[in-house]
Amino acid sequence: MLEVFFLGTGGIMPTRERNVPSIALRYRGEIVLFDAGECTMRQMNTAKLSPMRVDKIFITHFHGDHYLGIPALIQTMNLWNREKPLHIFGPKYTFQFVQNLLNSGFFRPGFDIHVHELGETRLKFGDYEVWSFKVEHGIPALGYVFKEKDRRGKFLKEKLVEYGLSEGPILGKLEKEGQIERNGRIIRLEDVTGPRRKGLKVVYTGDTKPCERVRLFAERADLLIHEATYLNPKDRGESYHSTVEEACETAKRAKVKLLALFHRAFRYSYREYVEEALQICEGLGVNAVVPKDFDVITLKSGTWELKSILEEKQ
Repeated sequence: MLEVFFLGTGGIMPTRERNVPSIALRYRGEIVLFDAGECTMRQMNTAKLSPMRVDKIFITHFHGDHYLGIPALIQTMNLWNREKPLHIFGPKYTFQFVQNLLNSGFFRPGFDIHVHELGETRLKFGDYEVWSFKVEHGIPALGYVFKEKDRRGKFLKEKLVEYGLSEGPILGKLEKEGQIERNGRIIRLEDVTGPRRKGLKVVYTGDTKPCERVRLFAERADLLIHEATYLNPKDRGESYHSTVEEACETAKRAKVKLLALFHRAFRYSYREYVEEALQICEGLGVNAVVPKDFDVITLKSGTWELKSILEEKQ
């Protein structure tokens, strides 16, 4: 199971109804942040997400609405006597900008901060990987893929009987080693299990104009969080952003299961945006949602659920 917390769903500047971009993925007790606009710490507090469970922050690019919440997160971690390192990942110039933040004001963290500048790469972290890929935003900018590792198929009872295996240590050994010898016969893990189960895949574009690389990396994703700042090309002008229709076209071509429209421009009210956006998505045959701040999408194999943290508290 993977939970996707939308801590900030707007763009450019915070408003009364929503904050600037930040997404928290909670997976097996760990919280991974993707972008950290101003007030991300406040949003995490409202969502009851502890910054002490955050070991990795992935920044898509260095426009203020995507990274200016980092100092508050670091200061809070420091106040809570954090000792373990924090890793901050981002595109070219990440080291320079993070150093500027750390040198601003009379504070220094009492824990190590490791900065990683990425191009297009594939990072492995235990049961999941994070892939970075370049997008088009007029400055160095990345999108990210969170990919849970594929899992073995389920043990098939009829196959266990056929090979004379019973549940217990012998199956644990088979799973660990991949094959065992039994009565002079080699038994492989795939001999007694069903098809491998695909791990969950979530893709976040950050800010970008329509980009073929997004489609390639989003192929058959369980969830594509695509920026869709504008409802129409006229409003976009010359900016490096996407429209709702363009996000839908990318999602459709990539055969994603669910599209979340993100980074709504502050010129639109939520009601205005959601009505027109979902009408566009429906017309294109795309399964889509428009999350609000504090909405959570829970992903399980083949299923998803959208709920609001705020509604739970009422």
